[in-house]
Amino acid sequence: MDRLTTDRLMEILRECAGDGDAIETDRSPEDIEFASLGYDSLAMLETLSRLEREFGVALDEQEFAAAGTPAELTTLVNRVLAEAA
Repeated sequence: MDRLTTDRLMEILRECAGDGDAIETDRSPEDIEFASLGYDSLAMLETLSRLEREFGVALDEQEFAAAGTPAELTTLVNRVLAEAA
């Protein structure tokens, strides 16, 4: 894979941590904070490891932690992929 999509990220999150909490909102899931979606720090660490293995990138832990939504994390991974290309 050469780019991460938000849909693929959401699949990885579900595989690493389950479905998260069901929430009622008019916002897209990719714009909602991970904590509000029900993903804790353990789930996020597993997701970090999975992204690094699957995409062959090394993500800065501080940048990873600062990405608070799926959309922000997708942007970060794709930026690192583009820089490595």
